[in-house]
Amino acid sequence: MTDYFALLDEPRRPWIDPEPLKEKFLRLASDVHPDRVHEASAADKAEANRRYAEFNAAYQCLRDPKERLGHLLTLELGAKPQGLERVTPELMDTFVEINQLGREVDRFLAERANVQSPMLKVRFFERGMEWSDRLSAALRRLNEDFASLATELKQMNAVWQSAPPDGSPERASSLPLNRAEEIYRALSYNRRWAAQLLERVGQLVF
Repeated sequence: MTDYFALLDEPRRPWIDPEPLKEKFLRLASDVHPDRVHEASAADKAEANRRYAEFNAAYQCLRDPKERLGHLLTLELGAKPQGLERVTPELMDTFVEINQLGREVDRFLAERANVQSPMLKVRFFERGMEWSDRLSAALRRLNEDFASLATELKQMNAVWQSAPPDGSPERASSLPLNRAEEIYRALSYNRRWAAQLLERVGQLVF
């Protein structure tokens, strides 16, 4: 498995600031960009394409908090995080709330699709705005939760920076891997739910 942190010359850690990472990616990837070898042999072009794709995959992974944390855990644990279906009581409460809201909005959208009367369309437009407000409020709460998790990841950086080197038998016990797995699961659900709410907001607009 390719270590994307090593590929982009980044130390392993849960949080990476996006702008410096982007600058480093652009600098490293520019050396192997296919446009720089357009007069090279077919083999050299193929290798440049492979290397550029590898750098791009690394950047896309490390720029995303959830994907970066999943990759970090995979490197530290030797396998992908398991048990994504396990959720904390707080996450379960959020799931119930988001699921209920989604089903109610879906019922409203189904009703609105059958409306023909201009007067009823006006009433459904007003109701649609109310549902949009509720969805937006739920999205704000999810984004606040996401920001809180991101802050915790930033605080974890110090632990990773002071941990024994990779390969040391003491490394795993010195890292908060269990909590990192919990955050990874929370981020996975958070982004999934946010995407579902955003999709419904779009359906309400059109």
